[in-house]
Amino acid sequence: MDSSSTSSVAPCSLNKCGTSECCKNRMVFPEKQYKEVQPKGNEVTGMTCECGVFGAIACGEWPSQIDIAQVVCLGLVALQHRGQESAGIVTSDGTSSKKMNVHKGMGMINNLFNDDAMKTLKGNLGIGHTRYSTSAASEMVNCQPFVVHTSHGALAIAHNGELVNCEQLRREVLERGVGLSTHSDSELIAQSLCCAPDDISEHDGPNWPARIRHFMTLAPLSYSLVVMHKDKIYAVRDSYGNRPLCIGKIVPISLGAGKPEDAQAEGWVVSSESCGFLSIGARYVREVEPGEIVELTRNGFRTVDIVERPDYKRMSFCIFEYVYFARADSIFEGQMVYSARLQCGRELAKESPVDADIVSSVPESGTAAAHGYARQSNLPFAEVLCKNRYVGRTFIQPSTRLRKLGVAKKFGALSENVSGKRIVLIDDSIVRGNTIGPIIKLLKDAGATEVHIRIASPPLHFPCYMGINIPTREELIANKLNPSQLADYVGADSLSYLSVEGLVKAVQHNKTQQNPIKAGYCTACLTGEYPGGLPEELSW
Repeated sequence: MDSSSTSSVAPCSLNKCGTSECCKNRMVFPEKQYKEVQPKGNEVTGMTCECGVFGAIACGEWPSQIDIAQVVCLGLVALQHRGQESAGIVTSDGTSSKKMNVHKGMGMINNLFNDDAMKTLKGNLGIGHTRYSTSAASEMVNCQPFVVHTSHGALAIAHNGELVNCEQLRREVLERGVGLSTHSDSELIAQSLCCAPDDISEHDGPNWPARIRHFMTLAPLSYSLVVMHKDKIYAVRDSYGNRPLCIGKIVPISLGAGKPEDAQAEGWVVSSESCGFLSIGARYVREVEPGEIVELTRNGFRTVDIVERPDYKRMSFCIFEYVYFARADSIFEGQMVYSARLQCGRELAKESPVDADIVSSVPESGTAAAHGYARQSNLPFAEVLCKNRYVGRTFIQPSTRLRKLGVAKKFGALSENVSGKRIVLIDDSIVRGNTIGPIIKLLKDAGATEVHIRIASPPLHFPCYMGINIPTREELIANKLNPSQLADYVGADSLSYLSVEGLVKAVQHNKTQQNPIKAGYCTACLTGEYPGGLPEELSW
């Protein structure tokens, strides 16, 4: 963040701790520049994932023998952790620019896409989306993908992220006489692409790469997009690389563990994460680079353009993808997310050792880091909590009361592993701090003599306006209590976080890409340093 947009260090606005200790080394925004507002729609109850996008296209002769709708549906199931409010799939046979098959609605993917729905989605290419609302209410009208009908045919688009300057873009679109029926950023993007800028020549038909490039120059952050028109899919990632996107290759089932580069492609997929590739018979190929526009056709994929960010700006991949959002078997920067979380635990053990009998985790979010902590500290790992698999994530609950009830019914204690033990309990993050307390009480009621909490990420101090719903600063527990005070508040014998430096070191430990030009992380929610600066008005 530019120095001109900061002021001197001050205590948190609630000042419930009675001291400025919990606010040291943090920047506070002037009121005229920064206004904390609640998102439109449902009450925000905790840190929530953004969205997941997926696209697939068959190679060879069409109509394809590959059931593209099933491929997209299974791809979305693998991305269900990124959004659980609504989902949609749009397919095309690739021969007509006017007709697309659409099915979308509220709810979980397996409930939405039954046999009857899948029969309506025949096609040779398709895109899909699973959503957790950030910039618009959780309503049917905001379900993605969006389909708009242009003078050049139908255009479908699915979006992960949040446009930081969406109010400015909205005004520009409205001033061109275009009507908007929702508050969704995705519809805004779709309408922006429909209107070609004056300097683009389109005598031979629409130049979608040029239109996409023009949009990207207007909107620097934050998005990964899949755009479908007739027989092509465009995969787009913002020039900061804030949101993830990767490409996979559908290979013959007979390939087994063979090298995917040696096999003939049966199709191509693009996804927010690679975690679902093996389940659909695909293999990870590479990430979409920051600023890259990739065109996928029945003949393969190619880079059609790259929109560079300013020279003085670094790549800003969301570091909380490693910490919290992504599935452990996904690949970012050439490394599996699980290995990065394991290394977070190792760094945490170096920074905050404790004399204890066993190391354990809050399943499953802290398990990888707990194994890393145990290996680094030479302490045995043991499970101490039994999770009820039929209770959803607590952050999905629509109210604080239901979320607290959710904690009570979500875990049971393994008393034989707990009784008489000093436990180091690892979790990936603390947001409001109202879920860890009941867990500590559960363990101590089961006979634990000590419970030491170690958090495998730094404390959250700031909201995010790039596609993740993190509560306002007043709601974030790290702005109210320092670690010692928080330990007292939740009933822990001690509590420590991983440092920002330790987190960055951990996620870089096993990465294969070491080019500093192609490196960098967004730590805005931890440090207040936003990659694109702060917009004049946040549009949550």
